[in-house]
Amino acid sequence: MVTMRIAVSGASGLIGSALTASLAADGHEVVHLVRREPRTPAEVRWDPMAGTVDTTGLAGCEAVVHLAGAGVGQRRWTEARKKVLRDSRVLGTAAIARAAAALDPRPRVLVCGSAIGYYGDTGDAWVDEDSPKGTGFLADLVRDWEAAADPARAAGIRTVHTRTGLVVARSGGAWAPLFPIFRAGLGGRLGSGRQFWSFIALRDEIAAIRHAITTESLSGPVNLTAPEPLTNREITAAMGRALHRPTLAAVPAPVLRLALGEFAGDVLSSQRVRPRRLLDSGFAFSFPHIDEAISAALDPALPGPGGKGWPPSEAGPEEDEH
Repeated sequence: MVTMRIAVSGASGLIGSALTASLAADGHEVVHLVRREPRTPAEVRWDPMAGTVDTTGLAGCEAVVHLAGAGVGQRRWTEARKKVLRDSRVLGTAAIARAAAALDPRPRVLVCGSAIGYYGDTGDAWVDEDSPKGTGFLADLVRDWEAAADPARAAGIRTVHTRTGLVVARSGGAWAPLFPIFRAGLGGRLGSGRQFWSFIALRDEIAAIRHAITTESLSGPVNLTAPEPLTNREITAAMGRALHRPTLAAVPAPVLRLALGEFAGDVLSSQRVRPRRLLDSGFAFSFPHIDEAISAALDPALPGPGGKGWPPSEAGPEEDEH
C-alpha cells in the first residue's frame, strides 16, 4: 500500500478523529489543521473566520480532507446561530480551497464534508446526486458550502463533496443521544415516524471517505448513506431490538417544534437518499443494514472507529458535525 501525507481539518470531531486514527494506523502521515497554536510538527494553524491557512505546513500533502463546521443540531437556530453555521462552513471551505490551490505541487484531491440536507424534504421519492436542490436553510447552506470549494476546482484539483447522512455512532454526532434515551425505555418515533432517515455506520463513513481519496473517478457530490434508508418508525424499532427495550413513546411534531424551533423541520423532514455514485465506483458497504450499523456502534470489540475509547477524550462535536 502506498502511503500519503494527508491534511485533515475537523480532526478532533467524531468523523475526523476516527478518520485520522484509521489513516495513521495504515502508516499515512496525517497533518492536523488546528485553530490554536500548533503543539507538534504534525499540526498546522488555520483560522476559518479570517480565511487564513499556514500553507508552509501543508507542503507535500497529496490529499486534503476538510470536515470542520459548527454543529447543526446543538443549539436553536436563531439568526445569529445560522450565521455561525454558514460562516463556519462557507468561509472555512473557501480558505481551505484557496490554500490547496496555492500549494506547489498541489494536492491531488480535496475531500470536503457536506450533507444530504442539500435535497430538502423529499418525502417518499428517491434522490441521488443528480437530483435538484431542495428548499430551506440547510439546502441553501449546502449549495453555498460546496460552491466555496471552487478555487480548488479551478486549479485542477479533483474535488469531492461527501454528502453525509445520519452517522450511526454511540460516542458523538446526532445519533449518540439516542442510545441513552432508548436504554432508558423512553425511545419512540418522532412525529409521524413516516419520514425516511438516510443513515450510515461510522466505519462505513470512514471507509467511504478513504475510498473518495483514492478513487480517481469520483468528483463532485457523493452521497455517503447506506443503500436502504428506513423510516423513523422502522429505525425506532431497530433501536428497540438492539437495546432490548420497548419503543412505545412518541414525540408529537408540535412538541418537537416547541423544543427545537426551526431545526424541528429538518428532524421531521424525509430524505430517501441513494448513494449511486459511491456504489457505481465499486464501494462495498460493511454495514449496509440498520441492525448491522447499530450493532457495530455498540460493539467495543470491533477495531477502529466506534470501538472502545472512541472518540478520543478531546474530541469536540463543533469540529465536524455537518
